[in-house]
Amino acid sequence: MYFTFRWYGPHDPITLDMIRQIPQVTGIVSSLHKQPLGALWPQADIEIHAALIKDAGFEWSVLESIPLHEDIKLGKPSRDAYIETWCENIRRAASVGISTICYNFMPMIDWMRSDLAQVLPDGSTALAYEQAVIEAIDPRDLDCNLPAWDFDYSREEFDAILTAYQKMDAEDLWENLQYFLERVIPVAEASAMRLAIHPDDPPWPIFGLPRIITSADAIERLCGLVDSPANGVTLCSGSLGPNAENDIPSMIRKFAGRIHFAHVRNIKRTAEQDFHESAHLSSCGSLDVYEIMKAYHDIGYDGPLRPDHGRCIWNDPGLPGYGLYDRALGINYLSGLQEAIARSS
Repeated sequence: MYFTFRWYGPHDPITLDMIRQIPQVTGIVSSLHKQPLGALWPQADIEIHAALIKDAGFEWSVLESIPLHEDIKLGKPSRDAYIETWCENIRRAASVGISTICYNFMPMIDWMRSDLAQVLPDGSTALAYEQAVIEAIDPRDLDCNLPAWDFDYSREEFDAILTAYQKMDAEDLWENLQYFLERVIPVAEASAMRLAIHPDDPPWPIFGLPRIITSADAIERLCGLVDSPANGVTLCSGSLGPNAENDIPSMIRKFAGRIHFAHVRNIKRTAEQDFHESAHLSSCGSLDVYEIMKAYHDIGYDGPLRPDHGRCIWNDPGLPGYGLYDRALGINYLSGLQEAIARSS
């Protein structure tokens, strides 16, 4: 495996020069974050972004992500045009050497938290999720600019999309995912591209919206929708981990060969559906990060791995969950585990 770090582009307060000072990081995970939803990405913009990363001494290892237009997930007649655009974006990403695209199929909301800065006992802050708080929210009262969403909706657009999703169930969403994959996987294969779906975060329905990539059974079903090595998963311990029934090391071993991208972080479960994010160390959360890294070692995983969300520590200048310091500490912890496991094998 090799270590990567997410970078939000030239406007990210965490610069490539800062990232270069973190030992072991060779790859960058990035995207063109200001492109309109569903748009064809200009080839020149992709090449400029790739050049910035290359000139800093890195490889653009993973494109995370090319967001899917909601019409694809809703199964609207207009989805075919958006899927064709997505396919062309695959080809354009491949032209600059990108080999992995991380994407998700979460309806509208993407990842969700009830608190972006919960204060932990040590004084650091972290992203947190409390089910009772979420259940008390009427999604129509939400700000249309959600923390995990880069696109602006008018109030009318937001309400219309939400209403459309609330008429769907999980099987509808599975059908629309299969329709999408049947059209994009052949393009990915021809482009030597691996598609890695990100699990739903948290791994259960919210606001009455269906969520489907939540468990080992779901990942197995995903792989069977289009049985191709190009059709794989981003194995995110922090997204699957809030459900205590998800055995992350077991899932890593089960889906060896279909894991195209690894997100490793820790979370602390505080109730059945409550959790907050934590430092990466096993002792700081509910996940055994040593066993997670050992599972990757045991399957011979040779793909990109990144520390996922981190706490905000030391007055970090970064975005919530995406600061510099705690993710850098996470990289050092994970690379230390990697070395120790390799030497003891």
